[in-house]
Amino acid sequence: MSQSVENAPELAVVPAESGISNDEYKAAMRRHPAGVTIVTLDSENGPVGFTATSFASLSMNPPLISFNIALNSSSIEALRAADSIVVHLLGEHQQHLSQRFSRSAEERFSDESLWARLETGEPVLHGTPIWMRTTVHQLIPAGDHTLVIGLITRIHNENDDEASSAPLLYHEGRYHRPTPLDQ
Repeated sequence: MSQSVENAPELAVVPAESGISNDEYKAAMRRHPAGVTIVTLDSENGPVGFTATSFASLSMNPPLISFNIALNSSSIEALRAADSIVVHLLGEHQQHLSQRFSRSAEERFSDESLWARLETGEPVLHGTPIWMRTTVHQLIPAGDHTLVIGLITRIHNENDDEASSAPLLYHEGRYHRPTPLDQ
């Protein structure tokens, strides 16, 4: 891992005096649709994975991505120890994987027909339209989450019909597929 940023005051937890309740915050964020990703990594205890809807492109040069992970996530310690991860951009045909990786940790990799290992050891999910292997470039504390910045070292882009389907979206607590607006 490259760096960890500690004591970043501008990223501190918003004080209660902000006037925004947790419920208000969650209600507002549910209104913003997000693409669904699954992050996987190898740990000394075996494969680890979790869903992340906070994924974003960060920089083209160098090629950086970002996502957040909650400090109370069952995957946080493995992520902190990881040198590399794989981020999978799910297609609409992979809702079952998103649901699987939202369950308890021991269920996520129990069906070995759904994944394999890269030559570098990270688990990779079959049939994912696009996945990116990244090194963990930076971990930044941000309130009750950690902002993860990854440096992309490899991109895999499927070109078959199923994999080139629409991306899987999450909005208002439900899965969706995008539809084009009439012009």
